[in-house]
Amino acid sequence: MGYMTHHSTIKPLTVNDLAVMKQQGEKITCLTAYDASFSALIDKVGIDVMLVGDSLGMVIQGHDTTLPVTIADMVYHTRCVSQARRRAFVLADLPFMSYSTPVNAAKNAAKLMQLGGAQMIKLEGAHFEVVSFLVNQGIPVCGHLGLLPQKINQLGTYKVQGKESSEAMQIIDDAQQLQQAGASLLVLECVPAGLAKEISTRLRIPVIGIGAGVDCDGQVLVLHDMLDIGILKRPRFSKNFMHEVTTIESAIDAYHKAVKQAKFPATEHSF
Repeated sequence: MGYMTHHSTIKPLTVNDLAVMKQQGEKITCLTAYDASFSALIDKVGIDVMLVGDSLGMVIQGHDTTLPVTIADMVYHTRCVSQARRRAFVLADLPFMSYSTPVNAAKNAAKLMQLGGAQMIKLEGAHFEVVSFLVNQGIPVCGHLGLLPQKINQLGTYKVQGKESSEAMQIIDDAQQLQQAGASLLVLECVPAGLAKEISTRLRIPVIGIGAGVDCDGQVLVLHDMLDIGILKRPRFSKNFMHEVTTIESAIDAYHKAVKQAKFPATEHSF
């Protein structure tokens, strides 16, 4: 019984909790996580959402891009993360080419949820039919617009998206259509702060930014970047939170507080 009562006091956050945070103007904090130890630590600090990102292709596996990551890799890491958390909401990426058709997407999303313990899946781009098919199967979906790392071979380089007004209009339109298709969360990556602000204001659903300015409903960073332990150069929109502290826990806590107080990202982390 002791075990039960100890654990029943903490329930994992739900998609509804995130929606309420947006309505009440509380910033949502999110960090990537790939294993049980970091999951427990991030959870302990009180970060709201853990994203099991296909960024693991770079920071865990040592590739140059996210493209080599498989659904099996994603399931494995998602299970490690969901195993150790008590409160944080767990979101997992559908990797490259794992959602080319609605049925394909549903099968892979089911693996992330049934075997991995994810509460929601994220997919890149304006795939409205796929999103609506997943939502109809009871699968919560997070959209992802702006810079799409899985399209790096088309983009050529990781650069800011939506600077041209026609591009910006397209991103606004895609965001509204993703919401309409049933997405309950949206990640905006590497877009001008003004554009991200406009989208966050227009949408009902929470918008999580990465390199998208302070006016999004929440922020996400890659764990290894904000701890300054990544192999690749830390992107301009990230910040080394280890700089002024002596423990990883206090670095995560500093990030959590900075986001909650709308002190991060500052102008120098925005486009």
